Amino acid sequence: MRAVGFVLTILFIAFSAALPVSAQVFSDLNAALVDYSKAELLPGKECEALNRFQSRETVQIKAETVPATQTAPAFCRVAGLLDPEIAFEVSLPARWNGRFYMIGNGGHAGEALDDPMRVSQITEALKVGFAVAQTNTGHDARKEPGASFVLSNPQKAIDYAYRAVHLTAVTAKNITKDYYGKPVSYAYWNSCSNGGRQGLIEAQRYPEDFDGIVANAPWLDQTGFTIGAMWNQKALSEAPLTAEKMVLVADRVMAKCDAVDGLEDGLIDDPRNCGFDPVRDVPACGKDADGPDCLTAAQAEAVAKVYGGPASNGKPFFPGFEPGSEAVMNLFGGGTGSGWMNVIVSSQPGMNSADFGLAENTMRYLVHKPPKPDYDCMTFDFDRDISMLDDWGKLADAKDPDLSEFRKQGGKLLMTYGWADAILQPMMGVNYYEQAVAENGPDTGEFFRLFMVPGMAHCSGGTGPDSHDPMTAVVNWVEKGQAPESMQAKKLENNRVVRTRPLCPYPKVARYSGRGSIDDASNFRCVKP
Repeated sequence: MRAVGFVLTILFIAFSAALPVSAQVFSDLNAALVDYSKAELLPGKECEALNRFQSRETVQIKAETVPATQTAPAFCRVAGLLDPEIAFEVSLPARWNGRFYMIGNGGHAGEALDDPMRVSQITEALKVGFAVAQTNTGHDARKEPGASFVLSNPQKAIDYAYRAVHLTAVTAKNITKDYYGKPVSYAYWNSCSNGGRQGLIEAQRYPEDFDGIVANAPWLDQTGFTIGAMWNQKALSEAPLTAEKMVLVADRVMAKCDAVDGLEDGLIDDPRNCGFDPVRDVPACGKDADGPDCLTAAQAEAVAKVYGGPASNGKPFFPGFEPGSEAVMNLFGGGTGSGWMNVIVSSQPGMNSADFGLAENTMRYLVHKPPKPDYDCMTFDFDRDISMLDDWGKLADAKDPDLSEFRKQGGKLLMTYGWADAILQPMMGVNYYEQAVAENGPDTGEFFRLFMVPGMAHCSGGTGPDSHDPMTAVVNWVEKGQAPESMQAKKLENNRVVRTRPLCPYPKVARYSGRGSIDDASNFRCVKP
């Protein structure tokens, strides 16, 4: 069960399809909404009457009453298919709070709608009275793994890229209106990774769908990430790294970067201020020597390439990963080790890392038209082949910084990213936010805010306080006009809070007051760096 091959296989499946995409789920929502969000609206018809619901795209529908259990309230489950194969589901609580909530998809999507991780997210929302929707984006990953779904029908690529989420949101809100006899008062999106990309696509292309969007660690530049993953794989295949060597790098990064922000606390506040150089700052192996306590010249250069990101024709093309992302932490798949293991660095020679596996699927099935299932990504030329991804990027990338229509609709967008993310490059989010500010004006913070999380890995986890509640923040922003000036993050160990810190709207950072425990958020304030 713990065999490396098994772990890598599970990781690839997770990143390609079933990665939980709403890492921060309603942690404080019940308390935050109790004063004005009582779920008192009752259905206007029997659940089974929704079997007669029709829309132009609906090809199959089934409604059934689900009785209450010890862990979940009673609700009406409506499941069906939208043309051609978009599976969707909307769960309608027996007592409704007037709000609509939707979760997205990880990796290349195709998750089973009854996946336990997804069910738990839906249950949490139902408990506080939300109508909840989800979709598999038009394919079943158990039958069509990775991005191979395009082989059966090219339309599935468009559905995955953007169409399925929009169509599901519109259909689910109409079903909700039909059931309760009242339109949705507020609609919210909350998802991570590819789900974050989907949320941004909604704000950019369909600004009327959601009033509030939480986009956690969005995979907003799918094509840039793909080029970066191929760049890393090529560098590391020429100079493989071991788990022991990555722990060495992690230790050296922390020794150099921890105190740069003025506080030695095991966190790197902003890794851009670190200046870490693996060639200079990690012990070099002697000539013709190698070992776990040093890097060869080729290995140091490979690590530097991962930090630096891909270049094309001598110019930087896409950001790399940040110092601190390689820190020792709990790993996906179990155990502890450098955050790069299994994700960027393969644990076993000859096996792909999870990032590269995701990129390889994207290249073979989504970039190439028609698909080339045997395409060798190691033949990709970073000087000549960059434009190869342009057409797919027009469909799937969520890079449009013009959010004027979303703003005009009154929408609020809250984006988060962990500085220690080793799956998606954090600067992907920072660069997009800065481009959005340039496009939408200096008052962009009135409707769009970014929160960078020191020490947090992908969506959650890592070495820093990672548990926070952006959902409550965006609800209060939309409905009360309370823009989030900070969010409190907690670090949990064995279900016990061991540290709290404020998260600050970018570019502000949390700074220690100089008095009291460094594990208490009340002793920090958000300031301009």
